[in-house]
Parts: sequence; structure tokens; C-alpha cells
Amino acid sequence: MVPRSGLAAVSAALLAMNRRLEVRDVLQTIVASARDLLDAEYAALGVPDDHGGFAQFVVAGVSDEQWKAIGPLPRQHGILAAMLHDATPQRLADVRKHPRFGGWPSAHPMMADFLGMPIADGEQVLGALFLANKRCLADERDPADERGPAAKAPRRPASQERPCAFTEDDEELLRLLAQHAALALTNARLYERSRELTIAQERSRIGHELHDAVAQKLFSLRLTAQAATALVDRDPARAKTELHEVARLSGEAADELRAAVVELRPAALDEDGLVATLRTQAQVLDRAHSARVDFVCDGVRALPSAQEEALLRVAQEALHNALRHADAAHVRVALARRGPAVILTVTDDGAGFDPAAVRSAGRHLGLVSMRDRASGVGGALTVHSEPGKGTVVSMEVPGG
Repeated sequence: MVPRSGLAAVSAALLAMNRRLEVRDVLQTIVASARDLLDAEYAALGVPDDHGGFAQFVVAGVSDEQWKAIGPLPRQHGILAAMLHDATPQRLADVRKHPRFGGWPSAHPMMADFLGMPIADGEQVLGALFLANKRCLADERDPADERGPAAKAPRRPASQERPCAFTEDDEELLRLLAQHAALALTNARLYERSRELTIAQERSRIGHELHDAVAQKLFSLRLTAQAATALVDRDPARAKTELHEVARLSGEAADELRAAVVELRPAALDEDGLVATLRTQAQVLDRAHSARVDFVCDGVRALPSAQEEALLRVAQEALHNALRHADAAHVRVALARRGPAVILTVTDDGAGFDPAAVRSAGRHLGLVSMRDRASGVGGALTVHSEPGKGTVVSMEVPGG
């Protein structure tokens, strides 16, 4: 097999790494790209943990069955430890002859030619990339290479020792790949960390929602059930009334939970679309709150998924403000097509506020996040409010 070479192949590999956002996908892309570019039979990438082992270890050239037979992830010993701790490349004609080689599990494939490269971000070693067995020279290996480290074949004289099949050019190419791999891996970790923080913030917000709404109803439900239990013998009629109240409170608590789930899972957009999701959310909130919540739609078709999610999140934030902070009696969610744009409007008749005073006090009522969501999909957000005169939140996005 002739290896892919040239700037086009290198560029394709680097672009492939940077198109991935998940850490695991980035690792697999790095391994596959290195194996392909340098025409190796095997490739692996290990990310160390803090306990002398590997947090992640990805391989290419080994089947799933082989990988399962090999057993647990390797430890940081021998040649692997040397690379991770010293952060120096290793290019060997036969890895088994390295003084720190400590053997392999019985199911491990036989390897001779070895090229290893640390992946570092400054002084921090993020991982190590390993290649073994240059495929284009496989036929030139000593037959002992295929019989494993226990083979008793006679050694060649020192003057006839075969050099490493991986060249200095291969080492430089792998060094370049490792430098870009460090950037791609760092970006992927930052992305995952950002996503984790976003999820944590969303869970915290919904946790407060559940505490404020559902917890109170469950407390009332418990007290009412206790009262019904005490009355069931001496005053059955009153006990029956209390049991009806138990049913009512449990229904309201269930509605609150469903409302929280709607907010937590925008995946409903994939199944039902924006219009149906907003209509369902308005119906649930209308049942769960004393305020009247309704939804109207005028001529809106399906939108790109990013726009639909942004519109849903802005509607949820505006509804949250109206029902939790504004003491509104009526909230209307409207979605309409106006020429080349779609406009979402959330109108309430609640207490209203002075936007300038809110900004100066450092309170934003989610306005910053709503504006960020709008601008992130090429849209714009406007908020009109006055004390005692309610609030109108409008978001306009192109398309529809």
C-alpha cells in the first residue's frame, strides 16, 4: 500500500481533527490520521490519568475482538512511562529491545518498528501517540518479529541490524501532527467543560424552579393527606373533601414537573417542531399556574434547528420572568411570519420594570442570555417594559 503524502493529505488530517468537538472523537481522528499518513499497521493514543494508568486509550488497526482479548487498559510503565514523563519522542527499530520494555499481554499483536510522540501543551503532557510496524516494509522484517518476544531466532550481527522503518521525516511529520493534536484536544476539552457548565447552570435553575413550585405543592399535599387520615373515622364527609384536595394538588404537582421537563428537554423540537412544542408548553403552564397562558401562531413553517432552539429558549426565559417575577394574570406567546422573518412575542400584563434601573442594579432577568441567543442565530431581541404596564419581549430571526 502506498501511503498518502503531501500537503493535501496533511491538511485533510488537520482539518478532520479540528472539525470534531467531542474529546473521544478527536482522539479517534488523531489516531486514524497518524496511522494513515505514516502508513503504520498499528496506532494508539493514550491520555494519562492521575493514578499511574490511562484515562483513555484509543487504538487503530486492532479489531474489537482483539482489543477485548488484550484486557484492561495499559499502565504507565516501560516505554509508555518514558514518553509521558520525559516528553521525548522515541523511534526504535524493535520496541522489544528497549531496556524499559516490560512485555505484553498474550493477545497483544506483535510489534517491532516503533515511533512514539508526546502530545504536549506547553509543559503539560496531554497524552502520547504511538505507531508500530511500517506497512510498506512489512516483508523485510525478521521472521522472529511475528513469533513474539519468546522466539529464539539468532540475532543478526550488529553490522546487519535493520534500521527503524520509520524515518526522520516520519518523526517530523508526527511531531507536526502532535502539535495540532494538542490544539484540537485542548479545544475539545474546553468545549466539553463549557457544555458541562451550561448543563449544570440549567439544572441549578430548574432545581430552584422545582423547589419553589413543586416542593410547596408536595408539602401541602402531605399536610392535606394527613388531615384526611385523621378525619376518615370521625368525619367521613370532610375526609372526602380533603381527599379531593389531595387529587387536585397532586395534579398540579405533576403539571409543574412536566413543565420543568419541557424546559430541560428541547429534544421535543426534533419530534414535534417549534410550533407544537410552544403550544404544549403554554398548555402545561396554563394548567400549572393561576395566570392564563395562551399561544397563537400565524403562518410559521419549520425553521433551522439552531433558530428553533434559540426561539424556544427565549420564550421559556420570558415565560419564567412573567410567571415567577411579574405576577402576571395573562401571558400570551405569539409566533408569526412577517415577510422574510419570523417574530416571537411574549406579552404579559404583570408588574413590569424599568430596564435602565435593572441594568444599573446588575440584575438582568435573563436579558443578556436572551440577547446572546438571538444574536447567535442572526436575530435581534427587543424588550419594552414600564413599571405597572407589563412587558413585551420580541425576538426576530431571518427565515420562515
